[in-house]
Amino acid sequence: MAELPYLGTDANGVVSLFVDGAPYIALGGEIHNSSSSNLDYMEEEVWPCVEQLHLDTLIVPLAWESVEPREGVYDFTLLDGLLSQARLHGCKLVLLWFGLWKNGESMYVPGWVKTDTKRFFRAMCVPGAPTQTVSPFCAAGIEADAKAFSAVMARLGETDTERTVILVQVENEVGLLSGERDRCEKAEAAYSQDIPEAMKDFAEASGSWAAAYGEDAPEYFMAYHYARALDAIAAAGKKEYNLPMYANAWLSQFPDRPGHHPSGGPVARVLPVWKACAPHLDFLAPDIYVSDFTAVCDAYTKDGGPLLVPEARRDPVTASNVFYALGHYNALGFAPFGIDAFLKEQEEPNAQLLEELNIDAQSFNCLGTAPFLEASYRLLREMKPLLLKYRGTKKLRSFIRRSNHDRGIILPMNGYDLQLTYKNVRFRKPESAGIVIEPEPGVILIAGCNVKAEILPKKGSDTYITPVSLQEGTFWQGEWIPCRVLNGDERGLSLLGDYAGAIRMEFSVSSL
Repeated sequence: MAELPYLGTDANGVVSLFVDGAPYIALGGEIHNSSSSNLDYMEEEVWPCVEQLHLDTLIVPLAWESVEPREGVYDFTLLDGLLSQARLHGCKLVLLWFGLWKNGESMYVPGWVKTDTKRFFRAMCVPGAPTQTVSPFCAAGIEADAKAFSAVMARLGETDTERTVILVQVENEVGLLSGERDRCEKAEAAYSQDIPEAMKDFAEASGSWAAAYGEDAPEYFMAYHYARALDAIAAAGKKEYNLPMYANAWLSQFPDRPGHHPSGGPVARVLPVWKACAPHLDFLAPDIYVSDFTAVCDAYTKDGGPLLVPEARRDPVTASNVFYALGHYNALGFAPFGIDAFLKEQEEPNAQLLEELNIDAQSFNCLGTAPFLEASYRLLREMKPLLLKYRGTKKLRSFIRRSNHDRGIILPMNGYDLQLTYKNVRFRKPESAGIVIEPEPGVILIAGCNVKAEILPKKGSDTYITPVSLQEGTFWQGEWIPCRVLNGDERGLSLLGDYAGAIRMEFSVSSL
């Protein structure tokens, strides 16, 4: 039996997901919400995309309604079938539990939960006006969800001897939409009480929620109760089968008011609350559709915790962002959303719907993305041994274009400088980003998109650079595979373009 996946620290001190006893990097994708509800659809429509795009990990939803159609009666046909298909296609799975909450609503609960609004009472943004969301103050709902989730985890513990499932996401983008806080009867009673002991470390004062947190009190209130709910569900599942678990976040953006994004979800400003109140979640992960990719990643890694991007933009920039996620943040994995549509002819996304959801429509437009992502994943998949060997050391650096005014960067290296000049990128193309590895003195490997590289002597130094060779190439199981040797007029081709590629630069540094 294979070893259970776990989070640990690798030989370089990097927090890693260990799979089969070794650090693992997930080159993944999340499929559309309904794709995994039918095994025939998965075989015909999803797995061909996984193989063509060079994914090694797939994030797949499993809905509570498909597991427990009648209370206390479990059906694991879908779960078992997904495991079998993944093994057949040589792919690992991240299981996404659509339980009580998915995108701030309760759409994937069983029919017996949907129709029993007394036992499974709803949250209210306005007193007396129930929403479609089961309230996080509904103990019966949390208990029923935890029971079903425990049954799923127990089934995995019994049947997944090959450890096909390597991570579990508990719920999806939780929080309350269309209001700052729940105003059902139980929520109102809880809000009138003093803040609990667990929240006092994050408060500016003691006493009531309003006194402790001022105008932010509703969001902190909801964050505490959603975190406690997810922690109870995760704890029940881990008791049966102790896989690493996380929760994901629908990020705040303009207009930055709770309710426009799910209030109480694990957005950056309430991360300390979630980490303190949901200890059975191993980490918290951002779904990144906003344009400021690095700012989001910085917020979710500033305390040294691991980064996973379980949902990423679907436009071509995702094919360059993945390099910086893996190279700079040592991400556990990266996964654009709706991967199963990338190879199909797609219409423009529903801009009106996305605007109502406060989501950038461009980030959801996957037209033309597939070939760029395919090139990036193909290259990174063969680079994995090098990434795992050098990440967390001074031999691996990364770069990314942060704004339209950013022309490049000079990376100070050991005895020389590396000038990286960013290419002017056309509309709907990957941006400038990549990874730099120095495996030995006088050798530089650069992998990424839309950048030109030049070796410079240190500023003010009495040294000069002698170019030795410049090669285009790729990797195979971590080994450099040369292609063209560039010389003469073509030495200026040390330029990586829209499709991810790699170059090897060999040179010497001498004293004048």
